[in-house]
Amino acid sequence: MANFILREQDGDVTTITLNRPEIGNRVSDPMASELAELLDDAAKESRLILFRGAGEEFCLGREAMGKRPPHLEAYEVRGQIEVIFNCYDAFRRSKVPVVGVVQGRAAGFGCALAALCDVTIAGDKARFQLPEMAHNIMPTIAMSALIDRVPRKALMYLVYSTAELDAQRALSMGLVSHVVPANQLDSAVRQFVDELKKKPRPALTAVKEYAKFAYNMDTPGANDFAWNLHATINSSSAMRK
Repeated sequence: MANFILREQDGDVTTITLNRPEIGNRVSDPMASELAELLDDAAKESRLILFRGAGEEFCLGREAMGKRPPHLEAYEVRGQIEVIFNCYDAFRRSKVPVVGVVQGRAAGFGCALAALCDVTIAGDKARFQLPEMAHNIMPTIAMSALIDRVPRKALMYLVYSTAELDAQRALSMGLVSHVVPANQLDSAVRQFVDELKKKPRPALTAVKEYAKFAYNMDTPGANDFAWNLHATINSSSAMRK
């Protein structure tokens, strides 16, 4: 695969870039597998991961979007779906925060990836869409990426309408964390990264661990988990540096 995904290292910050700008950074199944591997590898040593797309668009979805699929046996379909879910899970299982940087359009699989990032910073010209139903495709796979990211009614509207949402609407739905003028996107990301670089790595990983599990706990369980993490992490030597 000829540099369809780029990885750059700047100290303990890893940047992963979808690099097919000529087709809107559409992602093939082999690319999705590679992306999962890159995320898994980067999470081992990095303080944080930046995830972005090259060129004018963030990601217009999977390479096959809008094309009539060939007839496949059930086991072949299952294999394709497993690739997608493994890619989704790589964002969730990363121990370090993944920061999405969105310019242009994030559609279908691209919208799912933007949502899966722990923090998503978007330029004000960014657009978000789940167009699957307009192509007679059941969108439950993409929905699974957003199910714990946005409220139910917002997700249902996004899916049923297939509407393209602007960045401010995406922010109001919780799909995006922060919106800045498009010409200030890179500087806003640098500022945010600089802030995260000041934080001890154990604190960054513990915050993500808490956010990952606490939302599925009852209140007493979430409280106990918070207490245990607080006691463990704040007593570590890394927090006193």
